[in-house]
Amino acid sequence: MHVAPVGGTAVQDHVALAEIELCGELIIAASAARGERLSLESIDEVLRVTEERDASR
Repeated sequence: MHVAPVGGTAVQDHVALAEIELCGELIIAASAARGERLSLESIDEVLRVTEERDASR
C-alpha cells in the first residue's frame, strides 16, 4: 500500500475541483427545489450552460 507523504506535496486538479463545485451547486439546488426533480432548464441554469452557449456564438 502506498501512502502519500505528509506536508507540502498536495496536488490540485483544477478540473476535478470545478466538477466538485458544480456537483455541490446541483445538490443545493435539488434540495431547495419544490418538485420531485430539477427540470432540465433548472439544471442548465445552475450549471450556467446557457451562458456558455450564448458566449460561444
